[in-house]
Amino acid sequence: MIEALIFDMDGVLIDSMHLHAMAWKTAFMEEGISIDERDIFALEGENDTGIVKRVLVINGNNSIDMETILTSVPAKKHQLFDRNSVTLFDGVDDILRQIKGKFKLAVVSGSDRKIVEMMMEKYFPGIFDVVVSGDDTEYGKPAPDPYNKAVEMLGISKDNCIVVENATLGVESANNAGIFTVGLPTYLTRKELEHADIVLHDHEELFRLIELLMRMFPGT
Repeated sequence: MIEALIFDMDGVLIDSMHLHAMAWKTAFMEEGISIDERDIFALEGENDTGIVKRVLVINGNNSIDMETILTSVPAKKHQLFDRNSVTLFDGVDDILRQIKGKFKLAVVSGSDRKIVEMMMEKYFPGIFDVVVSGDDTEYGKPAPDPYNKAVEMLGISKDNCIVVENATLGVESANNAGIFTVGLPTYLTRKELEHADIVLHDHEELFRLIELLMRMFPGT
């Protein structure tokens, strides 16, 4: 029986990864490191510390002080999110309101807590039962910790959960936690999400899947 649906935030619920990428590109550029937007898309789901470590390894740069970047990035992100409108993917608000009360709902995001709370309060007040941010576990995605924490907070079996992820590291994290995972390509290709249990084409297909789950488990 499916009792809970667990969603990544950026790229699944809200179209916001361009803001994250802009903040990271600026922060690394200030330290003399050039990165591409897709570099950040590929690392989506990692917490801030994990992203810095991976970028420095990829660039073979051990001379940059991680703390300098980690200190500057949150402020840059917060400014961008404050000044720019974030768009919900079409249909997301409607489907969440349809399933509220029928399933337990959780968000597991690699974004810092301030941004996650800002998005929850602005766009999804009262919708989610559990919210896990990138600040809430020592190890972010692809480690299983974020999804394990969400399941623990939900208080149900992993076998009764489904994760919806749009990022390679997010899929890996859910896999490592042993939770059935739906891949949703928004910024990456279907091929890049091939390790999900199923890979959809778009949000419309996701909504049809959720509607099917509502018919299959009407008493949840």
